[in-house]
Amino acid sequence: MTWGVYAYAFFQDLIPLYPVYALLFADTRATDGQISALFALWTLVAFTFEVPSGLLADRWARRPLVAAAPLLAGAAFALWTLFPSFPVFAAGFVLWGAGGALGSGAFQALVYDTLAAAGRTSDYPRLIGRSRALATGAVLASGLLTGPLLLIGGYAAVGAASVAACVLAALAAGLLPETPRHRPVAGEQRQRGAWSGAWTRLRHTPALVGVMGALAALTVVDALDEYLPLLARATGAADWAVAPLVVLVSAGTALGQWCVGRGTRWTGPILCAGVLLLVAGALSGHPAGMVGVAAGFGAGAWAAVAVENRMHEQVSSRVRATVASLAEAGRSVVALLVYAAYGTGALWAGPGLLFALLVVPCLAVGVWLSVWRL
Repeated sequence: MTWGVYAYAFFQDLIPLYPVYALLFADTRATDGQISALFALWTLVAFTFEVPSGLLADRWARRPLVAAAPLLAGAAFALWTLFPSFPVFAAGFVLWGAGGALGSGAFQALVYDTLAAAGRTSDYPRLIGRSRALATGAVLASGLLTGPLLLIGGYAAVGAASVAACVLAALAAGLLPETPRHRPVAGEQRQRGAWSGAWTRLRHTPALVGVMGALAALTVVDALDEYLPLLARATGAADWAVAPLVVLVSAGTALGQWCVGRGTRWTGPILCAGVLLLVAGALSGHPAGMVGVAAGFGAGAWAAVAVENRMHEQVSSRVRATVASLAEAGRSVVALLVYAAYGTGALWAGPGLLFALLVVPCLAVGVWLSVWRL
């Protein structure tokens, strides 16, 4: 199972189209406003499908949904490269957003329940953390592939390679084991479905609500990833140095994800230290400050998996995908709030100050986790 999870995570993000799909849109005469509308549509579709997909995963088999997710993304990439136009771009984002929602909660539930059946739930943080580290590495690798593919065959070659990676991800998902569903615990046996069971669990488990809130708050770090080039330039780095500094932060994120599963009882203090380093680096006004930013991103990624694991420990198999999808929906809302806050705040403040202010919720999560001793 381990290598199947790793392969799925790697190929799902080995997409050479990632660095240039905005350029494809622009070259097809899409305006900046239309491109922004496409990104908004993508986020809205993902949010809309998130909870229904979790309910479907809890009522049906999870593995087929996990395998279908990259195929929907691959269909979007194929449409974009074969029939580039604004309506097709919009249809592609609907497919991609639906696919992302289809696989998120189902994948977490599939992995956790398979480990639970083998008595290995303690392996979940390490397995998921390392799979996300490999996914981060795949994004970096795809950036290296994009240039040569463009030279060889233009957008068609980039799109074909992206579709091939999605097919490989789906094949890897098809090889993942799926164990028979656990029987519901006594408190959930009276419930008629996954939604009522999840809602009941949330109402009667305040700690679960707190964990999901903490997980949503940690999304701030992920959302700020979109603005790292602006922060790197604001530290005084030359334009040629911006990309290496962004890669440095990505490496910090991957390192944090790879180290998940170690020192879990220190999650709160380590998160607090990482956030403070991030703030200091963002406000430093010097390119060397990006080292602190990288440390903060790594600590945030590490803590997010630890908190996610705590969430899964508090729910049963019967509602696991639904609860995970609710958590993902909350993360989407927080990401939208970060984008809105950054866009508004940029009218009055620079990237360094905005980063420092926006990560305050993560510091609060670190303090809460320190007191709660996750």
